[in-house]
Amino acid sequence: MNSQTFRRAAVAVTGAVLLPLALSACSDSGSTTGAAAVDTAPTSAQAAPAPAGGPFGPGCAAVPKSGAGSFDGMAKDPVATAASHNPDLSTLVAAVKQAGLVDTLNNAQNITVFAPTNAAFAKIPKADLAKVLADKAKLTDILTYHVVGQRLTPQQLESGKFETLEKGVLTTSGSGENYTVDGSSKVVCGDVPTANATVYIVDTVLMPK
Repeated sequence: MNSQTFRRAAVAVTGAVLLPLALSACSDSGSTTGAAAVDTAPTSAQAAPAPAGGPFGPGCAAVPKSGAGSFDGMAKDPVATAASHNPDLSTLVAAVKQAGLVDTLNNAQNITVFAPTNAAFAKIPKADLAKVLADKAKLTDILTYHVVGQRLTPQQLESGKFETLEKGVLTTSGSGENYTVDGSSKVVCGDVPTANATVYIVDTVLMPK
């Protein structure tokens, strides 16, 4: 009986010693696995990065890379001033000055301007363009038709109708980086920020309906 009792005691002691060691080993293994999972798990920002956004379109290549006429430079100035630094918008700027709208556009807040390029104005017969430039009221109507009283995102242009400062309504359609205004004028460089406006440079002058 003494020998059997001794063997049972020995087994109990051995179990008492080995059990904490086994539990400790399991605990260490679990904590290591957990730490690895935390370290390697992607954050929500890594898993779903926000889109870069910013100016887009083939016409953006014509925008100066540096200086006041660059995207960074235009972002610092109100819209009429910003446009005056872009050589591809010189005809538009001259028309805005002729109509006396520089201060109106520069002082407005959170607007969108659809800005025709020089090539857009060149599509208008010279005689017709000269008549428009000589008629301040008509010129003002045309230019203010290119202005919407809110900042528009590309997503809003996908299928939109917007009241203009001229009190007419222009329509937009498209997706991705391809958008059309009033069914014929293509956005060639879109989502250009200025200090008080978002600019979409277009290839055709818009006419009030």
